[in-house]
Amino acid sequence: MAIGHVHDEEPPAELGSGYRPRASSMASETTALHSNTANTIYGTRYADLSPSLLLSPSLSTASVTSYGGQSSATTPLVSNVTTQAGPSAERSSGPHLPSIPSVSVATEEGAYPVQRRRESNGHHQFIRDNEQPPPPHFPATLIHSPRSKIKMNLSVGILVLGLLISSVAIVEYFSESLIYAGESGQQINNANITTSSAAPIVNKIKEANRLERFDELERYIINDYDAKPPFSNFLPAVAGIYGKPLWSFYVNRGQGISSFGVKSKDYPLMEFFTANEAYQNTHLLGFRTFYQGYRNSGWGKVSESFVLEPFDAARSRFEQIQDKSSLPSRQMYIGSNEVQIREVDHVNRIETNVTYFTLPEENFGAFVRRTTIANTDKDRPLYISILDGLARMQPAGGKLDILLKTIGRTLEGYKGLDQADHGTMPFYRMSTEPSDAASVVYEEGGHFVLSFNENERNNLLPIVYDTSKVFGEDKSLSRPVGLYSKSIADIVEGPQYGAARTSSAFAAVRDVVIYPGQSITIASFYGKARSISDVPVIARRIVQGGFARYKLTRARELITQITASVETRTASKAFNAHVQQMYLDNSLRGGVPVLLGEIDDVSHSQNADEDARLKPYHLFSRIHGDLERDYNFFVIDNTYFSEGPGNFRDVAQNRRNDVIFNPRIGSFVVKQFFSFVQFDGYNPLSVESIVFNIYDKGECDRLATIAVGHADGHRAHREALAGILCDGSFRPGQLADMIERQNIFLIQSLPDLIDNVAASSTISPMAVEEDGFWADHFTYLLDLLDSYLKIYPDKEESLLFDSLLPYYFSTRVVRPRSKKYVLSKTYDGTSYHVRQLKPSHTEAIRRQQIEKFRNNLTGWYEAEAQFHHDHAKRVIRSSIMGKLFLLVAVKFASRDPAGMGIEYEGGKPGWNDAMNGLVGMLGSGLPETYELLNLLRYVRTAVKKFHRPIEVPKELAVLIHKINIGLDRLDARDQESGPDLSATQDVVPSRLFDYWDFVSTAREQYRGKLNHMSGDMNTFYVNDIINLLDRWTDQVELGIARANKIGSHGKDESDNELGISPTYFAYNVSKWQTTDLYNDVGHPFVRALEMRVIRFPLFLEGVVRKMKTIQSKEEAAEMYSLVYRSGLRDPQLGMYAISSNLKGQSFDIGRVLSFAPGWLENQSIWTHMAYKYYLELLRKGLHDEFFTEMRQGMLPFFNDTTYGRSILECSSFVASSSFEDPSVVGQGFLPRLSGSTAEFMSMWTLMMIGPSPFFISEDGNLVFGFKPSVPSWLLRHPATADGFYSIQFKFFTSIDVVYYTKTMRNLYGTRPQRYTVGLRDGSRLDIDGATLPSDLALRLRRVVFVQFIHAYY
Repeated sequence: MAIGHVHDEEPPAELGSGYRPRASSMASETTALHSNTANTIYGTRYADLSPSLLLSPSLSTASVTSYGGQSSATTPLVSNVTTQAGPSAERSSGPHLPSIPSVSVATEEGAYPVQRRRESNGHHQFIRDNEQPPPPHFPATLIHSPRSKIKMNLSVGILVLGLLISSVAIVEYFSESLIYAGESGQQINNANITTSSAAPIVNKIKEANRLERFDELERYIINDYDAKPPFSNFLPAVAGIYGKPLWSFYVNRGQGISSFGVKSKDYPLMEFFTANEAYQNTHLLGFRTFYQGYRNSGWGKVSESFVLEPFDAARSRFEQIQDKSSLPSRQMYIGSNEVQIREVDHVNRIETNVTYFTLPEENFGAFVRRTTIANTDKDRPLYISILDGLARMQPAGGKLDILLKTIGRTLEGYKGLDQADHGTMPFYRMSTEPSDAASVVYEEGGHFVLSFNENERNNLLPIVYDTSKVFGEDKSLSRPVGLYSKSIADIVEGPQYGAARTSSAFAAVRDVVIYPGQSITIASFYGKARSISDVPVIARRIVQGGFARYKLTRARELITQITASVETRTASKAFNAHVQQMYLDNSLRGGVPVLLGEIDDVSHSQNADEDARLKPYHLFSRIHGDLERDYNFFVIDNTYFSEGPGNFRDVAQNRRNDVIFNPRIGSFVVKQFFSFVQFDGYNPLSVESIVFNIYDKGECDRLATIAVGHADGHRAHREALAGILCDGSFRPGQLADMIERQNIFLIQSLPDLIDNVAASSTISPMAVEEDGFWADHFTYLLDLLDSYLKIYPDKEESLLFDSLLPYYFSTRVVRPRSKKYVLSKTYDGTSYHVRQLKPSHTEAIRRQQIEKFRNNLTGWYEAEAQFHHDHAKRVIRSSIMGKLFLLVAVKFASRDPAGMGIEYEGGKPGWNDAMNGLVGMLGSGLPETYELLNLLRYVRTAVKKFHRPIEVPKELAVLIHKINIGLDRLDARDQESGPDLSATQDVVPSRLFDYWDFVSTAREQYRGKLNHMSGDMNTFYVNDIINLLDRWTDQVELGIARANKIGSHGKDESDNELGISPTYFAYNVSKWQTTDLYNDVGHPFVRALEMRVIRFPLFLEGVVRKMKTIQSKEEAAEMYSLVYRSGLRDPQLGMYAISSNLKGQSFDIGRVLSFAPGWLENQSIWTHMAYKYYLELLRKGLHDEFFTEMRQGMLPFFNDTTYGRSILECSSFVASSSFEDPSVVGQGFLPRLSGSTAEFMSMWTLMMIGPSPFFISEDGNLVFGFKPSVPSWLLRHPATADGFYSIQFKFFTSIDVVYYTKTMRNLYGTRPQRYTVGLRDGSRLDIDGATLPSDLALRLRRVVFVQFIHAYY
């Protein structure tokens, strides 16, 4: 468990027992990186501050406030944990789950730093010295009656003389002209003019001849955001370990948020729309704000009243509008866990700021919106009423996404609205879940909205939910017609109706006065409750003083705690920030690993391999579904320990570096993914979180007694908890959820219970298969193993040979060729060809085997259901080396008829899924063959190194024997006459075809035996293994040479002649024989008798995978030179495209040709593959080439104006110069959760740490040494003339590392000359030489003993 520092200060009574004051500080560029021992500065309690104080990014960061939790330098990812079920549960600040070391952050979101004040008219007035004043608590006296308005107006008329009025008018005229200073939205700082209530300072830093704009919170600023090319984005849905997140997406239109909800897009509060629709309707269907107001014009007269909508589309400052002087300036601030929009209306003297974030660390989930309205007039009050909220609010009622889009009108008949009180707590739900089924499901849960004026505490605002009261008969929701004839007060006091319609959710503020330089803030919480009775309990929680502001601070800190793991200090601030953003996005796709089961001091210093009680668990992961990737179905559980499933390829890549950042997880990730290996050489598509099981009933009773107590009165709770623990598999979030649902009262803190349960549990990896098997998935296993060996090279033998893992049992199988090769018409219907259709299917016998493991009590499958059993119902296990040997054999037997690529015979292609048609074309991939070559080399090296035999199932041994028989026959025909394959000869020679046919048949026979495996094992001894692997390697290399001889074939003839590696092949069956059998749609099955090779243009993937096999720097440099001159490089952008020109290719190859050139997978800059290419340049030691490419083709060095979104966030693809519209070229699309984040983090580890920080010395001892690759332009300049150039970063998430050099030079692959190591006990060690000795290396790997390392060059 993470150890946190708790202050002794007593909490304000209003905040309850959950309050703990926190200290925070912003580290300057000259201070050490944040650590658990960082100094803290006490600040002021939130409750003691003015409500709008924390709106200012310009506020001094020493003015830090507190509401709950611990010091921001030590606060873990968990805070204020519930110890009892239900929203009314008390909060506990007891032991916390382990977390990544935190970093203090600034807590402000807007303007108004405190300066000095004077008393006037019964409330505070602020005078500003070069800064802007904060408004005080909004006093009740500011809500005026008509009599008070008349009295005030008369007094003004008596006091003001005509001459003075004329003078004031002149001054006012010039003051107005000063408020707006150009399109940048900068404010003129004048002592007599109060401007922004949230005016972030734009830091303009010139790096690489670019203008980067960030505020003090490192939020990216987009001026006139709603007039720029549209883009979509999302908030990360991180609510902490003990929080319940909501998902949310936003666009740069309207007020930003385009949709949000719980769990998935099936359960929206605001309907999910794809990006193209969201760009069009967010300004209408999303969040809206309306003002009814007026100002006095003098002499007691009231100026003309107005109805105004900030952020309306009609006043966007589009480039084509010549006169923008009357249009408001608007900005969007993109933070890591928040988004803010700002409008400064210079005509009406009103500034509006809106900030969105996900509510963290509560036992209810909510999406939070804070709207601040400021009066920027220098001396005239603003009399105003406000509607602020959601134009269309969806109710709870089952899965709604498809229904909303197909039977939306009918669906409204189910919709209704209840009230938890009189007008301030609406509860949106359907009467029943919409269905015609015999079983009717009553909807008990519902969606809520709770709003209050932060300037008036404890009073909820009324909610206007009847859409017609606001928009009247304007069903397009374009204009607030209802506000033209009625006041907001009249609407609130009048009747509203919510049945059989889609309701709104507008918070109403009636008849307030905002004095010059002051503001009011409306906080709104949108969420889902299980019962209407929970809503008042939630309301009492959120209206506590300072709650919303503190939660915004915690939302920021949660992300900072994650990204602090890679805190980097170089000369490029943009690069530093980009590293943290990429780490965050990598974590969101792969998950943030934490260790559960730390129950004593011993477990705190052990890793998960040493202490079986420790269980690594990944948080916050999800599949990358969003507004632009609308094809993916994301799931984000609305529970504690929130996580969701992800694709095998994605999760495997994004967890590649987990052990490098968190060495205490040990071999967990390696074992998890090797457990997914199937006997057929494939793996399931979807990876889920591990599950926990406790099989000992006595242990369940013991844990329940500790958690609930021994008392007889607790017996029911004790038995219920023991039942949950022993009734089947569970995850921590599910356990907490069941405790809450069953109202089990705990006397032990929930974190302690989770740790105790984890320590006593066994864990099982979980996955779900889907249609088809991807050919490239096996290629990522060796990457995981390689990362592990960078940290634990001394554990290689035990991991490979002593760890016995199960095989995944899939209900899907690959069909033999006799049941998938069919005769069908060509896509144009003019002729027939042989295609491979429906290559996989679900077998009934396998489904029956799975059903045997269903838990009749819970309805879930037992964990063992997904493992392969032998005929005696025993789980079959093999060592990791045994699994690697199986993969080598099966993939070697899966090479195509020409022995070049590995066949796409499982129903899916390789990495480039847009080449989906290759499966039907009997396609294959050379990238997988390159990876097979690396796998062959590694297995041979390991077997020879450790000289240990390998055991494999008897069925696999038979396949290996038949492969060798096939090779014997092939060797016997080597001297056969006849043409070989070449660029001009495409018929597969009969000897190669016959070998392929024989081995493919053997592979199919092997798979046919997998349903009834004997469980018997055969042993392969070292010499036999080496001889076999050598023979197979020779054949693979012959096939690769043959492939490069045939080459590629595309429109650009120069590409064909460069000798660059091809990527894909397909086979046209030129002779076949029908079998008199037909598939389910009437296609006749055929047997192939002869094939011809089909070639394709260049793809970058072939180059990347070949680079991984290259073993010399010179050969890699030659390859780089060829690629640089090829059609793969976009000379206009200086980047590398996913493919060269595909013009002239058949539509049969897949959806890639459905896209325009330069768009999506058709010749665009696909950043993941481009980053893979850059990574290989760095791995091969091509430092100059790599850093040259980095500064023109990698973030954050893009032109931000061209890129069209935050240069900290990576997109999946950039429109290349092949795209027809030049205005789109260079823009990024498909935001963030890309595999490029994994490649970037691998680059970062090579740049900062080196390729193998831990290694075995010549004398056989484990040693440690840095070997970075850092260019001189990233070194920070010394503070003094005799100082050092330096670069600084975090190692193992918490150890400060600084490289020092007296000269500004490249640190390319060189080791330091000496080290200074600081230990946690305060001692320092000076070590001369390039490496740290074995004893210190071991202590370093345990992380907890070392505080910093200074390395000197």
